[in-house]
Amino acid sequence: MQILLTNDDGVYAPGIAALRQELQEMGDVALIAPATEQSGVGHSITFLEPLVCKRIYHGKDLYGIAVEGSPADCVKLGVAELVGQPVDLVVSGINGGLNAGINVLYSGTVAAAIEGAFFRINSFAVSLEYDPHADFETAARIAVPLIRQTLAQKDDQPRLYNINIPTAAVDRYRLGEKPPVSVVPMGVERYGEKFIRRQDPKGRDYYWATNDPPPRRTAHPTDLTRLTDGHITITPLMFDLTDAALLKAMQGWDYQVE
Repeated sequence: MQILLTNDDGVYAPGIAALRQELQEMGDVALIAPATEQSGVGHSITFLEPLVCKRIYHGKDLYGIAVEGSPADCVKLGVAELVGQPVDLVVSGINGGLNAGINVLYSGTVAAAIEGAFFRINSFAVSLEYDPHADFETAARIAVPLIRQTLAQKDDQPRLYNINIPTAAVDRYRLGEKPPVSVVPMGVERYGEKFIRRQDPKGRDYYWATNDPPPRRTAHPTDLTRLTDGHITITPLMFDLTDAALLKAMQGWDYQVE
């Protein structure tokens, strides 16, 4: 199996190194990642300037390729040019910080997986709850079997998945316990809309985004609620944003150019 591995934290991030180590049990891993951190860039791509690439070696062994571009650039360039053979699986992560709820729409990690899905390749985004002492090695040992199990049970159509791992699940795994896994939809509750206003030394206002208020807990389970409960979450995603039900209804509406 040919695997393309990327992220949005940058080619030197510990999360991608841990995931690379575990994914090598599944096949050949081509690591192609941004040269610098690209968190929160969403699905941006580069087309007004060239994408400079640099090969990175550990001793005499090729570790990966750093691309001066976005996570989506890395996947697009990797599939089209750099890997050199058909890619069977795209994996993005492990991100340092959860990508759940509406953060899915902002995330460079998820965008890279979406780019893989554009190419009709099975694709996974993997994220770990932020912790200054995050255990990416354990998170990778959790994530890769979940990827393998998903591939073994899915249909024959290429699919897109978002995996989030809370710190509580990593802690339980280290104790020899099996943390629960929930297949749930992404939460769409609004949160993190507050800004702190301050002034710089020249008296100009600037605003710093916060994570407040936190998302409101819903009665139905979502990735946000299950992560709060300590569950690992897996959410199948799709990049077709068409509202199919509304589209069908609107096809009967009367429109005329006046």
